[in-house]
Amino acid sequence: MAVLRKLPSLSILSLVALVILVVEPYESLSSSRKSVHSGFKTDYNGVGSGMCASAVTVHGYKCQEFEVTTDDGYILSVQRIPEGRVGGAGGPKTNRQPVLLQHGVLVDGVTWLQNSPAQSPAMILADNGFDVWISNVRGTRYSRRHVTLDPDSADYWNWTWDDLVVHDLPALVDLVFKQTGQKIHYIGHSMGTLIALASFSEGKQIDKVKSAALLSPVAYLSHMTTALGDVAARAFVSEITTIFGLAEFNPRGEPVSDFLKVLCAQAGVDCYDLITALTGKNCCLNASTVDHFLKNEPQSTSTKNLVHLSQTVRDGVLSKYDYGSNDFNQAHYGETKPPRYNLTNIPHDFPLFLSYGGQDALSDVQDVGILLDNLKYHDVEKLHVQYIKDYAHADFIIGITAKDIVYNQIISFFRNQG
Repeated sequence: MAVLRKLPSLSILSLVALVILVVEPYESLSSSRKSVHSGFKTDYNGVGSGMCASAVTVHGYKCQEFEVTTDDGYILSVQRIPEGRVGGAGGPKTNRQPVLLQHGVLVDGVTWLQNSPAQSPAMILADNGFDVWISNVRGTRYSRRHVTLDPDSADYWNWTWDDLVVHDLPALVDLVFKQTGQKIHYIGHSMGTLIALASFSEGKQIDKVKSAALLSPVAYLSHMTTALGDVAARAFVSEITTIFGLAEFNPRGEPVSDFLKVLCAQAGVDCYDLITALTGKNCCLNASTVDHFLKNEPQSTSTKNLVHLSQTVRDGVLSKYDYGSNDFNQAHYGETKPPRYNLTNIPHDFPLFLSYGGQDALSDVQDVGILLDNLKYHDVEKLHVQYIKDYAHADFIIGITAKDIVYNQIISFFRNQG
């Protein structure tokens, strides 16, 4: 760890602000004071038996396990909650509208199941008559398989969120579409909004998706209003791979834990408040939910994926992965700069529901404003924007008031799409 200690504190703070981007292990809300890494439990809560058994059927819901293989060989785990505990309120079982839930970076599908059934988004939707599908992208605990690659190999982790746009999202949408025979509703949080917006901007999945609800959208990331936001925006993303030398970024692993210990040793850094400082002050979490979250999350992602997200912070634009030189970009894209995603190309009549919070330090109000400016020509009746003054990043997923404030609105929005 001598290399880490030689780095200036500015660089260390820059990197942590970036590598923890969009992860929500809100240590500061735990009942006892801990170091920043001590909440990263090794209890994977029933990984051997699957997510249905460990997180859904225990609450009395039906649940089905599916697998889908992407066109580049990753085997993804998908869970289906076909109905509510008492049949739901959405009409005949054969005609329930399918909803695909897409998690963010450094978490997995369990993030939609952290609260009690009455407060967990997946169960709320099932109890309201929807056919709920939960995705787990490549590299997370239930989706660590490939037709040829081993997750212990660097090749397995050679991907960014671009690949989720190109490979994972099409496979997931196609699975649900084929199984149900219906166009689907989509709900994404954080990076789950990013991959959807990028896909829609290229005209992909629109033919199979009926509407989309985007929570804490993170298409742009240059105005993070955290104590470390200004530092993060100026970070040198190449330092991440220089420091870790890892293809897999595993928050539970020793190299990352050691890195966070070094951070905590820096003068003026309070690890107890660091996560809140990075993500914003959530208004509506309870201690038991946070404890449950810390037993299940965070999950691995590729270091390359975090570098790509960091490039978005640094450059202030939404583009494909920058390989760092004109020659490499030319080889990959046929041009010297990575192509940008043009969000103004999203079909103006595609139904969108956007919800963002005034306290969200990652999906900052200014950055959401840039996104909304890209949507200024969207059909007025097809764009529903919700602003929640007191909400921060995690409130949308595990907040105890989210059912009344957010999900009841989403349910009405979905039903209004026919």
